[in-house]
Amino acid sequence: MAAALRSFRHPLMFRLGAFGMVLTSFLAGWLLGGSLALGFVFASTWFLLPWLEILTRVRRLRMPIDRQLELTPPPARSVFPTFSELTEEMESHAFVHVEDVGWSHDETRQFIRIFQQPESRTLGAICLIEQQEFAFYYLSLTSRTADGRTFLTWNYPFAYGLRIPPDVQLNRVAGDGTIGELASAHAAFLSRCEIDTAALREPSSATARVEMQAELRHQLDHNLACGLLERDGPDLIRYSMRGMFFLWFQFLRDFVRIS
Repeated sequence: MAAALRSFRHPLMFRLGAFGMVLTSFLAGWLLGGSLALGFVFASTWFLLPWLEILTRVRRLRMPIDRQLELTPPPARSVFPTFSELTEEMESHAFVHVEDVGWSHDETRQFIRIFQQPESRTLGAICLIEQQEFAFYYLSLTSRTADGRTFLTWNYPFAYGLRIPPDVQLNRVAGDGTIGELASAHAAFLSRCEIDTAALREPSSATARVEMQAELRHQLDHNLACGLLERDGPDLIRYSMRGMFFLWFQFLRDFVRIS
């Protein structure tokens, strides 16, 4: 029943499903092990298990402070089977392909196909992230105002592992929608924020990569200032202990879908 409830998109049903998974684990420990204490131990594993990943992998993770986005060939179909279909869908909504960029460090790779839609002054992106054997993708739409604010709509599938800078307004949508639905959600987001097209900067294909690279650095600098990241030599950064607890809380948010 818990698994069925978590398959619903309604937040209440999803949270009831999360509660059901914890309750099922508690009952397994109590009824099968004959101990209330064992039941609480079984239930607590849902909240403590992420620390295994944090302490074994994240604690050793080192990332470059400057992520140079370089021209990168598209991923193979075996790695990203729906890439061509997503590109065609983007182009069917008047987005123009600008360029393909990416960066890599150790076992982490990120590929970004950049689009622009001049009429709405919006940049679009198809992003693929690969970490060892794990890979996922997400879509994003970005609009920037002349006064330096950024409005971002995306379907990033997990709670984000860094803090968003205060000059970036984030609109997260469900990951199973179409690009047309993402574009509609972004337009509604700008409307709620009382931003019209005339207030937006016109995107430039010549500077798209540079601006994206600068935003990545701005985000890392913000998280260094917040104490979630710390320096590890002149060129690398890593998660601080505070950052590890932040990641744990982000997992809990994902588990019960608070946001």
